[in-house]
Amino acid sequence: MSTTTIRLEDTLKERINTAAGQAGKTAHAFILEALERRVNQVEQDNAFEALAEERWARIRATGKTVDWEEAKTWITARANGTPAPKPGAH
Repeated sequence: MSTTTIRLEDTLKERINTAAGQAGKTAHAFILEALERRVNQVEQDNAFEALAEERWARIRATGKTVDWEEAKTWITARANGTPAPKPGAH
């Protein structure tokens, strides 16, 4: 495990201490949790963007998309717990 030093404004440090106390955590544990959540969010955002780019490239290459009415019918059925065939791209 490595050590990293960060400089915090006094007001932010006070806010962290207060919030950590309210969460029943040490300031250290609170900061680590906040950093991990942020890193996870950035990684998830990047994965989402990569998937979107991949799908957009496929649409541009094939010209195939799913009809909105078919998609809406499928989503509504799934939301209601009704099995429905997944619509295909055409």
